[in-house]
Amino acid sequence: MSDPRPTDGQDNGHDAPLVRVRGLVTRIGDRTIHDGVNLELRRGEVLGVVGGSGAGKSVLLRTIVGLMTPAAGSVEVFGQRLADLNDHQLHQLEARWGVLFQDGALFSSLTVAENIDVPLKEQFDLPHHLLVEIAHLKLSLVGLAPETAALHPAELSGGMRKRAGLARALALDPGLLFLDEPTSGLDPISAGDFDRLINDLKSSLGLTVFMVTHDLDSLVAICDRIAVLVDKRLKIGTITELMRDPHPWLQAYFNGPRGRAALDGKTA
Repeated sequence: MSDPRPTDGQDNGHDAPLVRVRGLVTRIGDRTIHDGVNLELRRGEVLGVVGGSGAGKSVLLRTIVGLMTPAAGSVEVFGQRLADLNDHQLHQLEARWGVLFQDGALFSSLTVAENIDVPLKEQFDLPHHLLVEIAHLKLSLVGLAPETAALHPAELSGGMRKRAGLARALALDPGLLFLDEPTSGLDPISAGDFDRLINDLKSSLGLTVFMVTHDLDSLVAICDRIAVLVDKRLKIGTITELMRDPHPWLQAYFNGPRGRAALDGKTA
C-alpha cells in the first residue's frame, strides 16, 4: 500500500513545530471564542490544553484538525497551511494524525474491529485478512484483548470504549495524536492507567500529543507543557511557570486545593 505521507519536503525541518497556530479567531454565531490565539506544538511533546467551562478547548482542537473554519488567522499542521489545501490534499494530511474524541465516538452499529477499519478503508484498498490483522495489532497496542474485536461499543465499559477509540485513532500509524478529554468519566484508577498508556505510546511510537483535558492528575503525570485558555487567548508554559502567573484563574486552578493535591502526589 502506498504511504500517504508527503515526500516533497513539505515538513519544514525536523525541529519545526508540528502544529503552528497564528492569530486564530473563532466564532460561534455572534460569540467570539478565541481572539488572537497563538500556539506551537513541538515535535515529541505532550501538550495539555485546559481552561474554564466554555473557554473553547474542544473548539480549538476541532479547528486545528479542520472540522471548524476560523474567522481569521492560520493553522499549519506538518508545515502545511490548512486553508491552502484542496479536499484531496487535506484528506492525505488527515492520514498523518489521529483523533480520540470524548467517549471514543465509536460507530454503534459497527464492531470494534470494524470501527478500527474505518480510517484504513478511507485511505487504502486492503484485503480483509490484513484489516483483521491490523485491528488486532491496534487492540493489543492499547491493552485490549483480541476478543474485544467482535464486540459492539454498547458491550464495552467506559474505559474500554476510550481504548477502542484510541486504537482507531492509531490505525494509520500517525505521528500526531489529538485527545479530547481522554480521562473524562473514568474512575481515578482507570484514568491513571490511561495516562500511563498515553505516556508509553508516546515513548514507543514517537508520538506528539495535543490533549484537551480537565484532569489535573493527567497534566502532572504526562504533559511537558500546558496551554491555558483564558480571556480568549492562550498562556503556555510548564506547571511551575504557570503557577507563578498572577492571573486569577491560573492561581485558582494550579494553587487551589486540587492543584496542590495533584502536585503533592507527583512529588510524594
